[in-house]
Amino acid sequence: MELKREYVNGMNEQGDFDPSSPPPFRIADIRAAIPEQCWIKNPWRSMSYVFRDVSVVFALAAAAVYCNNWLFWPIYWFAQGTMFWAVFVLGHDCGHGSFSDNAILNSVVGHILHSSVLVPYHGWRISHRTHHQNHGNVENDESWVPLPENIYKKLDTSTRLLRFTVPFPLFAFPVYLWYRSPGKEGSHFNPYSNLFSPQERKLVMISTACWSTMAIILAYVSFTVGPSHMFKLYGIPYLIFVIWLDLVTYLHHHGHEQKLPWYRGKEWSYLRGGLTTVDRDYGLFNNIHHDIGTHVIHHLFPQIPHYHLVEATKAAKPVIGKFYREPKKSGAVPFHLINNLITSLAQDHYVSNSGDIVFYRTDLNLFKLLSLAKSE
Repeated sequence: MELKREYVNGMNEQGDFDPSSPPPFRIADIRAAIPEQCWIKNPWRSMSYVFRDVSVVFALAAAAVYCNNWLFWPIYWFAQGTMFWAVFVLGHDCGHGSFSDNAILNSVVGHILHSSVLVPYHGWRISHRTHHQNHGNVENDESWVPLPENIYKKLDTSTRLLRFTVPFPLFAFPVYLWYRSPGKEGSHFNPYSNLFSPQERKLVMISTACWSTMAIILAYVSFTVGPSHMFKLYGIPYLIFVIWLDLVTYLHHHGHEQKLPWYRGKEWSYLRGGLTTVDRDYGLFNNIHHDIGTHVIHHLFPQIPHYHLVEATKAAKPVIGKFYREPKKSGAVPFHLINNLITSLAQDHYVSNSGDIVFYRTDLNLFKLLSLAKSE
């Protein structure tokens, strides 16, 4: 008979902290600690960030067209791709309703921002809502979900290598939009996908139409200025944006120095799942991409505007205690996160098919296959 583990404030009998232990506080306790002003949404302030980011995007594009030399292009690609990511984050806030209390404003701004970076607004918004509602749940989560061992072992060798070998996972987002993840079916563009309820089909159609309109505009401009020039102006920054998105979203749920739990069944709760998320420090990019690295409180309370997340996190930390993992301080550029990414991809491959509290396991043969593939 298995002995029941006893915890006091997350500590086991040996005095070690166990992140999978039931937290000694409720989500209401965290909510009560967050100052009232942190819940206030200011649409004018939100729009000021939109004007800021869009102005920088157009200024960078104008500078690239004016300079048009190979000394400036690499600077432009990184800067513009980073701004595409910042624009996406503001659209993400619209999807959560943290942009404003006006649903029409959220929808209009969200469609403009997300369509501009080739993301179907409602399609992604709805699947992202599913992610938040089921964070940390092996069976029901939506974003960067661990594969159960039986599904993992059904993947062919090339799929495994692509999924866990840098840099390939950093280009996964467009594929995810069209096909979702292994073990899941559906598309963010198809209103009849099992991602969506019948009541949401019209919304998905609208977003797919907006996405298609943007694709047509890009094709027309490409025909006008030439595909090579368009690839430099939009294509490469888009790829940088995708890298940012995949890097950030992966590291918010993976790559912590201590392995963190995933849950099933009766062990999962909204609070326990949310506490498995990880805050990250991105140095000078924190402000540029709207403090998206302040992720734990965002996951628990996605209705809090991004410009209040730092304050809300500071107020909540005494309640959360050791269940909050302080992010490693970054320099100006978060180079330290590269090691977190590489280490996680080398170790975090699948979870057990059974058990209500599970941790990632490592496929020791995976990179032997990679070595064989390189030698052939």
